[in-house]
Amino acid sequence: MPRVAIAAPDGALLSVRKPIRAAGPWVILLDGIGCDGYIWRYLRPALERNCRVVHLQYRGHGLSEVPADHAGLTIEQCARDAWTALRICGFGDGDRAVLVGHSMGVQVALEAAHQHIDQVAGLVPICGAFERPLDTFQGSDVGARILPVLSGAALKYQQGLRNVWQRLMPTEWAYKLALATEINAQMIRKEDFLPYFRHMARMDPLVFLAYLQDVASHSARPYLGELAVPALVVSGQRDHFTPDRLQKELAQALPDSELCEIPGGSHTAPLELPELLELRLEDWGRRRGLGLL
Repeated sequence: MPRVAIAAPDGALLSVRKPIRAAGPWVILLDGIGCDGYIWRYLRPALERNCRVVHLQYRGHGLSEVPADHAGLTIEQCARDAWTALRICGFGDGDRAVLVGHSMGVQVALEAAHQHIDQVAGLVPICGAFERPLDTFQGSDVGARILPVLSGAALKYQQGLRNVWQRLMPTEWAYKLALATEINAQMIRKEDFLPYFRHMARMDPLVFLAYLQDVASHSARPYLGELAVPALVVSGQRDHFTPDRLQKELAQALPDSELCEIPGGSHTAPLELPELLELRLEDWGRRRGLGLL
């Protein structure tokens, strides 16, 4: 099914991959910041065998419109856009969906559940923090402390930033840096990860930073106890972006959750051991009556 453009209530044009099935459980896939769907390379086709799968590209991501006003580039707006995407794809008032989020998509999924918990069948947070991820990025709060400086410099030197961004992102150097700092070189295939850099090179860095500022301050902690739906919290055991302990804390805070740890998995665990993730989702979905795989 090709991607289609849909209009949000405020007129923003969003790119959505509509379901290829006419029946089955509803699932929406929610990306991390700066991602356009590369992380779902294996999981999406597996889910599409039984489910009506919707994939949204956030504002300023992929083929979605880049807004002139960056004020709406927030977790809350991404969550509202997720519900808009589902409804335009045929999701009805009596339907319920499984919200699957990776990285920043975890915050989006939790916020979307908070907005309409009565329409949520389940939650699958994958390798993401539930609050202020820059406070724990790579095990320190350095990211949170330098973000204001980076944002100020970006606004002052916009064109220079764009030039450097576009030249560095799709390079071998960027890939080697990712191998050295995060992803598990023994478990991931290069061709699975390079689409991330290609998309980032096309993305406006000011849009990325606008999202990052909201991500850095957003917290789902106040309402986690209210999200009383089945949840499978997926953790990469060597994820340094969002450390394993955060997934364990999230699993403890959600009222009806289980923890799935991916051995050796990094922040890109869905690409590193996709078969294991599918088996765990199949087992969890069967026991919870969701019929995902």
